[in-house]
Amino acid sequence: MAAAGTVFVLLLALVRGAWGPLEAFDRSVASGLNAQVAREDLTVAVLRAVGGFGGRTALLLVLLVGTAYLLIRRQPRLAAYVVVTAGGAFMLDPVVKLLVQRLRPVVDVPVAAAPGPSFPSGHALTSVVSYGVLLLVFLPTLPRRWRNWAFAVTGGLVVLIGFTRMALGVHYLTDVLAGWALGTVWLAVTAAAFRTWRRETGHGAAPITDGLAPEAAAQLVASPAHHDNPPPHAALKAAELVVAWVLVVGVLAGVGVLVTTVLADSAAFAFDLDLVRWLAAHRTPAFSAASKVGSALGSTHWIIAGTLAGAGLALGVFRRWRPVLFLTAVMAGEITVFLTVATVVHRARPAVQPLNPNLPPTASFPSGHVAGILCLTLAIAVLTWHSTWRTWRYTAIIATALLPAAVALSRLYRGVHHPTDILGSVLLAVLWVTASWWIIRPTADRPAARARRSAPGAREDAPHSAKNPVAIR
Repeated sequence: MAAAGTVFVLLLALVRGAWGPLEAFDRSVASGLNAQVAREDLTVAVLRAVGGFGGRTALLLVLLVGTAYLLIRRQPRLAAYVVVTAGGAFMLDPVVKLLVQRLRPVVDVPVAAAPGPSFPSGHALTSVVSYGVLLLVFLPTLPRRWRNWAFAVTGGLVVLIGFTRMALGVHYLTDVLAGWALGTVWLAVTAAAFRTWRRETGHGAAPITDGLAPEAAAQLVASPAHHDNPPPHAALKAAELVVAWVLVVGVLAGVGVLVTTVLADSAAFAFDLDLVRWLAAHRTPAFSAASKVGSALGSTHWIIAGTLAGAGLALGVFRRWRPVLFLTAVMAGEITVFLTVATVVHRARPAVQPLNPNLPPTASFPSGHVAGILCLTLAIAVLTWHSTWRTWRYTAIIATALLPAAVALSRLYRGVHHPTDILGSVLLAVLWVTASWWIIRPTADRPAARARRSAPGAREDAPHSAKNPVAIR
C-alpha cells in the first residue's frame, strides 16, 4: 500500500506540474508504439481484443457472475467485499480523471479513440482491482502449488491490458502506471479492512497468500471431488453427440434445400419475402433503434458472455461440471451446425435494403443470431427447471420466449433474414438442445436429489436439504 501510494502521488505531482522531461518521454513512447502498430491491421485487432478484457462491460460481467456465485454459495461477506471494492474502483476512475484533466495522446496515425481525460488509465485501474478482487476471494480453492501461477496469470493479464492502452495510442505510459498504482492502493486498503472485519468475527490471522477467507474454501470450491461423477462411457457419449450433430445437420440442410429450391416459387411461400418487404416499408427511427438493440442480443459477443455467465452460475448451483459440459456442448454444437448448414444451403439475404451496414459473410439460412440466443436460453431454462425454485423456473421460461422473439423480430425488421430462416433456427435449437440433454444428462449424477424427490412427503419447492445444505433443488 505504501509503495503503490508513493508511486501514484509522485506521478500525480509530476503530471499535474507538467514536468517537461516526463512529458517528452511519454510522447516518445506513444509515438514509437503507434509507429509499430498503426499499419498492422491484425496487430490492432489483437490489441483491441485483449484490451476488451479490461473494458467496463467485460469487467462488470465477470464481477456480477462472481458476486452471484458467492451469494449462491452463501458467502454474503465476500460478496459485499467484491461489490464495495470493485464499485469504489469504478468511482475513483472518473473522479481522478476530472481532477487532473490530462489530454489524451496525439499520434500520427490514430487507430483507436477513447472519451474523457487520460490520467489515470481506467482500464489499468479497474482491471487490477477487479481481477485482484476475484483472485483474493477464490485463492483458497486452489491447491498451493497453483497459487503462484494464479498470481502470475492475473498479473500478466493486467499488464497486457495496460500495454494495449498504450499501443492503441489512447494512454501515456504514466497513465497506465498511475492506474496500476492507484488500483493497488485501493485493493490493499479494502483487503486490510476485510481482514480486520474477519478477525473481529473470531477468525484467526492468515497470510494473504491463502486468500481473504481460507475458512470458506469448502463452500467456494466449484465442484468437490465427491460430488462430481463424469458421464459413464465418455467416448461413447462423444460418439453419440457426433451422430446427433450429423443428423441435425442433415435435417436442417434438407429443410434449407427444400425451402430454397422446391418451395421457393410456390404461392404458399410468398409470405417469406412479403413480410420482410412490409417491415422494411414501415421502418421508423424509434423501431430501427430498438431493432439494433434486439439484434445485438444475439450477437457473438453477447452469446459468449451469456454462456460464460450461465456456466459460472451453473457451477454455483449444481457444484458439478456436467451442467457446464452440457452448456458447452450446446453452444459449440450450435455454432458448428449453423456454419455448416449456412455453407451448404447458401441462401441469399432478402432482396430489401438492410439496416446492417456490414453484413457478415454467412448466408441467410438459418439465422445464427436467433439460433444462438434460443439455444442459450433454452439450455439455461431446462437446467433451471431441474435445479431451483418454481419462481425461477417460470422466469427462465419467460426469458426463453421473450429474448429469442425480440432477436427474431429485430432480424426480420432489419431485412437480414426471411421468416423461414427464423423457423430453421427454432428447429436447430429444439433438436440440438434435446439431443444434448438426452445424451449428457447434466443432472443425472444427483442421486441425493432424486431420492429426495421420490421420498414420501417431499416438498417440490424446498430449495435446500438438511443433509446437504448447498444442494439447491
